[in-house]
Amino acid sequence: MTDSLAAKPFAIPPLAVYVHWPYCARICPYCDFNVVRARRGGEPALLARAIVRDLAGQAADLGPRRLSSIFFGGGTPSLMTPEQVGEIVAAARALWPGEAEVEITLEANPTDAEAGRFAGFADAGVNRLSLGVQSLDDAALAFLGRNHDAAQARRAVAAALAAFDQVSIDLIYARPGQSVADWARELGRAIALGPSHVSPYQLTIEPGTAFARAVSRGAMTPVDEDTGYALYETTQDLLSDAGFEAYEVSNHARGRNARSRHNLAYWRGWDYLGVGPGAHGRLTLGVGRVATATARKVADYIARVEATGLGVVDRNRLSPREAATERLLMGLRTDEGVAWGELAV
Repeated sequence: MTDSLAAKPFAIPPLAVYVHWPYCARICPYCDFNVVRARRGGEPALLARAIVRDLAGQAADLGPRRLSSIFFGGGTPSLMTPEQVGEIVAAARALWPGEAEVEITLEANPTDAEAGRFAGFADAGVNRLSLGVQSLDDAALAFLGRNHDAAQARRAVAAALAAFDQVSIDLIYARPGQSVADWARELGRAIALGPSHVSPYQLTIEPGTAFARAVSRGAMTPVDEDTGYALYETTQDLLSDAGFEAYEVSNHARGRNARSRHNLAYWRGWDYLGVGPGAHGRLTLGVGRVATATARKVADYIARVEATGLGVVDRNRLSPREAATERLLMGLRTDEGVAWGELAV
């Protein structure tokens, strides 16, 4: 691009790259992300090629940057082939010289089939795995619409620990009918698996999801506020006792090296570039802070990249007040907080 949003050289923070892979084997009833059912045929390969081309197109606007992290999210990036992951990693590294050690995270489901690809993903450059365990209770996993059971989850964590430097697990609690005692036992079992990072999220009912429709019909009742608070306090206590630091509202790490460098880029207000259908970015350009968004539908994204070399369809310059508000809301999620000097408008 050559318009007024083109980048100009000046001091900027490191660059994080987010890659959105929208395909899922099944759509979970609580999910409101930009996801679609996994498809056969040639579309996934076309999407992987479009992502590589989109990276190059956006790099032309950015100029020199120092790459700090790559995050494959979704969707279910573990449905990608290791070769597709490797091509995207290689493209990003070639476009932006990296720090001494670039954090490369891939989200994965703990099915046996996907765990079988872990070694290949590690060979492709991934050094941090984020596993969507969600629960270690089979009835809860069925309720959450997951396509793995607790035994598969345990095997996947063991396989991940053997293949990657850092392993994070996601857990969903505050499920209907869940007691504090039940959650304490389940969280204890998850900690015992040995991950270096745990992301426990309270179940939220998002508009437009299957769970939201169930609640509106009276077929499902979310936990009340007092129970949710008790479950949260139990979460903090157990993880703290096990040596995890609560460095963000729903993220706990065993030491600073286990913290998610990529997510910290969001919370610290650093630059991140988004590729893949429906991906968002925040970039510091010559005119200031710019919000970007790519085409949401897979076919539209591929067509957009083929036609223009870019997947971006929206670019909005944030006002100083908008940028400061966003910095405050994101930064207050962490134990670092936000310095007053960063909020000057």
